[in-house]
Amino acid sequence: MIADASGGRALYWERENALIVADLHLEKASFYAQAGQMLPPYDSRETLERVACAVRATGARRVFTLGDNFHDTAGPQRLEPHARGMLDALTRALDWVWVTGNHDEKHGEAAAPGGTQLAELEIAGIVLRHMARPGERRPELSGHFHPRLQLSLRGRRIVRPCAVVAQGGGSTGGRMVLPACGALTGGMDAGDPAIVKALQPASTIEAAVPAAGRLLRFPLWKAA
Repeated sequence: MIADASGGRALYWERENALIVADLHLEKASFYAQAGQMLPPYDSRETLERVACAVRATGARRVFTLGDNFHDTAGPQRLEPHARGMLDALTRALDWVWVTGNHDEKHGEAAAPGGTQLAELEIAGIVLRHMARPGERRPELSGHFHPRLQLSLRGRRIVRPCAVVAQGGGSTGGRMVLPACGALTGGMDAGDPAIVKALQPASTIEAAVPAAGRLLRFPLWKAA
């Protein structure tokens, strides 16, 4: 179930009572500030509030991140006191697992505060990792691509974060790329060839967007 309280950016796994989020990129604004690009230094607060709201709405007792947790490995040391307090409270109250991604591993594993760090894990037959692995035939949840869907509706251009779901290709239960949960993460078109390639083999690939309590699906790709 896509957790509406996160703005459609988190997945709630009811069976495991777990919230799954991808690409928080905490302290991205402070990273750019070091190079002179001054952004409001509150992105970590907003991102963590998204997670906290989704936890409250779902009652989740576990949180699994899917990599790129901080924008760089020095990010944990730059957390301002308010955001640090928010993160400490979350990781103390919940069974929190940081799956690491390419930003976390660029200069060695990030010293993310609290919780447990893993390169990837498998729960109930479903693999949780940062980046979808082409050729994977097990069910899989991943992030990395920051997918978003662009639509034209009544002359308006609408852009929404979305999940990308692949079915078929031997994967029981399918594979999903989650949208980025971070406040300053931007996004890649959900039908980009890089996403389609990463989710092969598949028979169909769709974008999934929550709206008004429903999950809307939009075809992106279909095997010939």
